[in-house]
Amino acid sequence: QVQLVESGGGLVQPGGSLRLSCAASGTIFMINAMGWYRQAPGKQRELVATITSGGSTNYADSVKGRFTISRDNAKNTVYLQMNSLKPEDTALYYCAARDSRRWAYWGQGTQVTVSS
Repeated sequence: QVQLVESGGGLVQPGGSLRLSCAASGTIFMINAMGWYRQAPGKQRELVATITSGGSTNYADSVKGRFTISRDNAKNTVYLQMNSLKPEDTALYYCAARDSRRWAYWGQGTQVTVSS
């Protein structure tokens, strides 16, 4: 099994920055892609960013140019650097991992609140 633990969330002012981290453990050889999702109250889950085992990245239109997903294979960790944060970025952010079939593994979530 794969375990994912997110950290780095918190309260930040509009225009500020946060970096989220997701540490993976367990049978990590099963992972072929990582991603960040977010969900705000009353809204459906939204895919924010993905990174494949080959390093290819994709972003939701709402975060392009502001967020960057990256990984450190030596630390089994994926990051989400969030800059120029807006109130509409407020959500519970989830780290997820894809195996060969589906997005099978999920972290517990870390809260990001953008407010003055």
